[in-house]
Amino acid sequence: MRAWGRAATLILTLILAGCGGGPDELMDTAALEEQQSNPTHARELYREVIQRFPGTPQAAKAGERLRQLGSDDR
Repeated sequence: MRAWGRAATLILTLILAGCGGGPDELMDTAALEEQQSNPTHARELYREVIQRFPGTPQAAKAGERLRQLGSDDR
């Protein structure tokens, strides 16, 4: 139930922030996707952070998370 409350809070925050397009919001969503056992979507979000916000601390962290998650090749 606690995870659901956090997810609901995050969703509401993203909606109120205008679809959550900033790097912090994307990182939060990617972390939530990892917690919910959805590494494929987490990788997509981390790649988006790197592409849209290169050179930021968030992009560096996203790159590290991608390395830790490994390849999503099947």
